[in-house]
Amino acid sequence: MCVEESEARLKDLMLRGLDGDAGAHRQMLAALSTRLRAYFARRMPGNSVDVEDLVQETILAVHMRRATYDRARPFTAWAYAIARYKLIDHWRRRKIHATAPLDDFEDFLSAPASTSDDGLDLTRAMLSLTPGQRALVEAVKLKGFSLAEAGAANGISEGAAKVALHRALRRLAGRLRRAD
Repeated sequence: MCVEESEARLKDLMLRGLDGDAGAHRQMLAALSTRLRAYFARRMPGNSVDVEDLVQETILAVHMRRATYDRARPFTAWAYAIARYKLIDHWRRRKIHATAPLDDFEDFLSAPASTSDDGLDLTRAMLSLTPGQRALVEAVKLKGFSLAEAGAANGISEGAAKVALHRALRRLAGRLRRAD
């Protein structure tokens, strides 16, 4: 099954599940589990226990956050973003410093390429933040630093960094929503 067919099938099951079809929701979770197992196994070879734990954590997160899914967006990109964050959280908990190859980008970009500008210009949105907020977003969300590390680098406490990061992300989300 090609990437586009997989995206279409999973998205259809997700949408039907959101509309109340419990069977479709179960089918989507089962199909997604298979794909997630392969996704995590490629990144953690020989570690089947952690792979299965991550699959279960991700499936639970997808199930719990299904109401936040934007029906107009690709489903697999949304689901794999959750999986990626679960993997990064796992590595942080275990203090594992690893890199994920970008050669399997189709996991994240499974929707067909669009020639239209969808209005989501993150660079412009980031410029709407104060320099301090921008530094925190880059440190925590892009470089993977903890709030304590990012706060120390910016001369503020961990609590102040948490508040500033929350405000920055809320501002970014509002800006990107308006761009839509």
